[in-house]
Formats: sequence, structure tokens, C-alpha cells
Amino acid sequence: MRKAAHLLQTGGLVVFPTETVYGLGADATNKTAVGNIFQAKGRPSDNPLIVHLSKIDQIKKWISEIPPLAEQLIKHFSPGPITYVMNHQGGFASNVTAGLSTVGIRIPEHPLALALLELADVPVAAPSANRSGRPSPTTANHVAEDLFGRVDMILDGGSSSVGVESTVVDVTGEIPLLLRPGGVTLEQLEAVVGGVLMDAGLTEKPRSPGMKYRHYAPKGEMWLVTGDGMVEKIQLISREKVAKGYRVGVLTTSENKGMYKGITTIACGSRMKPSSVAHGLYDALRKFDEMEVDFILSETFPEHGLYLSVMNRLNKAAEGKKIR
Repeated sequence: MRKAAHLLQTGGLVVFPTETVYGLGADATNKTAVGNIFQAKGRPSDNPLIVHLSKIDQIKKWISEIPPLAEQLIKHFSPGPITYVMNHQGGFASNVTAGLSTVGIRIPEHPLALALLELADVPVAAPSANRSGRPSPTTANHVAEDLFGRVDMILDGGSSSVGVESTVVDVTGEIPLLLRPGGVTLEQLEAVVGGVLMDAGLTEKPRSPGMKYRHYAPKGEMWLVTGDGMVEKIQLISREKVAKGYRVGVLTTSENKGMYKGITTIACGSRMKPSSVAHGLYDALRKFDEMEVDFILSETFPEHGLYLSVMNRLNKAAEGKKIR
């Protein structure tokens, strides 16, 4: 841990676990080190990064003003899987913020992450520790698949408990703006601050990671199947594709796993337990790659609670392709 902290202090790249996914960290005040994040990931430089701190009381050092809305949310949800977009004081490297006046700040809820941040005593910019566009890593093995040899150290903290990235909420306006659904649900936010606006689209200058470019995608072509008769439609299309020589995979849940005979089928969790689906999602998508599946059909979920976050990731992984 001391070696990892020293690497961060001296411009190195350290991968560390958080409760959401694994992060690829560098000193957020070191422009060269931050630039190495983009190079290691193959990430576009106009996509801003989230800054991780070890304590809530450190936020005021980097943020020009903590709005009352942010204070309410921080009190309820931090440390935890949530990121707050606020106006910064200009102390971060310019490539952290992509030149914007705002920055995303998060205090993770993972003992190893917090210990590393406290030892390093620098703000740590850390996107997910994967090659850009790939499913995010929830284990150290996932990280090694994508980044071995591209980073200075990988800290193995076991499997991430949440499994999808942090919720990102812009608190610079009068009403909070949800930029990315994640480990804290929309309903949980609304219970604390009342109304929350949603920004579902891509923007020319993204205020949050995950709002631009292809994300979370397996190598095979992926389609989402929605509506009544979802299982039957997947069965029909699977048979048609197999007959044409495709290696077909189906992303499902434990309840429906036995419905797709003769097809490569991966259950990412139980439909009755959304947290299990979020936890298993990225691992399932990576398994399709291991099995060299070239056509993937995915079941879909009602877009509320944690399933809003799951569907956000599935939509991006499939690049919006749906069969209704």
C-alpha cells in the first residue's frame, strides 16, 4: 500500500478497487500522469475524469462552493457510489476536467480505496480501469485482461460489490441533474432532495464520464429484446442466427436460464434481486468475449430503481439497438 501511494505521488498509474468498479488512478494535479491515464485506456481526451478523495472535509479544498443540495446528498450518501459535479477552484490538471469549470468529486466506500487515498494524500483522478469502450472491470483479473503492462500496479481487492459505476449528479443548479444513473438510485436521490431532473442524452461537451462514446461493449454484436413475448422472441432469433452459422449468446437471469436450450446462455443475476444483476453484468459481458460469441441477445428490465442503471449500461453496450 505504501508503494502504491508513493507511485501516485510520483506520477505513476495505480489500479485500485472501489465498491463500484476498479479505477485507474493518477494524481489529479499532475497533467502528465493524468495524460497517461488517457493513453493507457485509449480514452478520448475530451472525456472528463472523476476525482476521488478520502474524506468529505477535503472537498472544500478543491471546490469553490459546496451548494446546499450537495451538502444534503453528501450527508446521506457519502462515502458511497455517488459523484457530485460542482464548480472547482482550478487546482486540478486541465485534462482532468476537459477544460470545463466543473469537476466530478467522489468519496468511495471501499476500505482499500480509502486507505490508499489517505496514504497518498493527493486527489486521485480515476476512470474505470479498462480499455475504452470495453465492459468495466469488477475484478483484478478483468483489469489484467485489458491493462496488464500499461500500468505500474494493480491492487487486488476482490470483486466489486455494486458492479456498476457511481451515480453522477450535477448540483450546480437549483434542481439536481442526474447525468448518469449508478449505485445510488433516482428514487433514493428524490427521497432526499425532492425533484431530480434527468439528462439522458449525449452532449457535445460532456459534464460526466459515460455521456459520450461507445461504452461497456462486448466484442460481439449486441441487441436488446423488449416487450411482451421477450423470451419467445429471443428463442426464435437465436435459432435463426445459429442456422446461419453465428455463435449466439443470450444474456438472461437465473429465472429464465433454462429457457434457451442449446444456446450459450449467461445469467447475470436474479430478476428478483436487481443488485445481483448489477453486480454480475460486466462479468457476464466479458464471458461472452471469452466464449468468442459474435451475436448477443439480451433480456431487458423495467427502467426504475437500480434497473435504470443496468438498462443505461445495456443500451450503451448495444449502441441503442433494440428489437421490440
